[in-house]
Amino acid sequence: MSESSNVNTRIDSNVPHSARIWDYWLGGKENYPVDREAGEAVLRHVPGIALSARQDRAFLGRAVRFLSGNGIRQFLDLGTGLPTVDNTHEVAQRTDPRSRIVYVDNDPLVLLHARALLTSTKEGACDYIEADIRDTRAVLDGAAATLDLDRPVALMMLGVLNHILDDDEAHGLVAELLGGLAPGSYLVISHTCDATTEELDGEAMRRAVREVMERGGTPIRARGPKEIESLFGPARLLPPGVVSCSRWRPDPSPWTEPEVPHFSGVATI
Repeated sequence: MSESSNVNTRIDSNVPHSARIWDYWLGGKENYPVDREAGEAVLRHVPGIALSARQDRAFLGRAVRFLSGNGIRQFLDLGTGLPTVDNTHEVAQRTDPRSRIVYVDNDPLVLLHARALLTSTKEGACDYIEADIRDTRAVLDGAAATLDLDRPVALMMLGVLNHILDDDEAHGLVAELLGGLAPGSYLVISHTCDATTEELDGEAMRRAVREVMERGGTPIRARGPKEIESLFGPARLLPPGVVSCSRWRPDPSPWTEPEVPHFSGVATI
């Protein structure tokens, strides 16, 4: 049986999956009816969630450009998700073709599309590791085959820690990963947020999370801004701190970006 056949047998199209729901909100085609139904259920509670998904993707691009501009040439991207436009390696290698990127995910659908994540420049490198991010030893050992962990690395954790429901486990996971990286490395986090502000309805987000989980979807937890900030541990948060991902160093515009229920931050160690 081919690798693709093995992967296909592990994809359950009867249960919603967060990566496929995200793909649906981004306008992708790698999703099933069950994912679209769950995605629409969330939209009923949080009509702006599709905009939030797009803003989170835009944040990734700005963060990678910022890091590249600060000399970072190595990226460890956890919870890769389905390939779309401007993946981490594409943004980084536009700045410096020598950039090296390692993607990590344990989603069989992402594995099926892994070749799309490995289109590196000749000067740089891309690799894909199939692993659970909780297995930090496997992640770091696998990354060391492509990255020089004695030099600074950007650890990208976009939309993954919200799937670690226990706070102690989430903090421990981040600490173990950062412990394997060199000083001068960076940590980038984006996370589902249940803050209540003038623009956001935290209770609506909590209802949406409950509905997805009741449908059998990937376990998820929304956290408040202070809880998200605590995930950075001793790493030094850079201005503007933990904010709506639409408002983290937005591109110049005469308009104020709307606040969205995914918050983010970038820190250095």
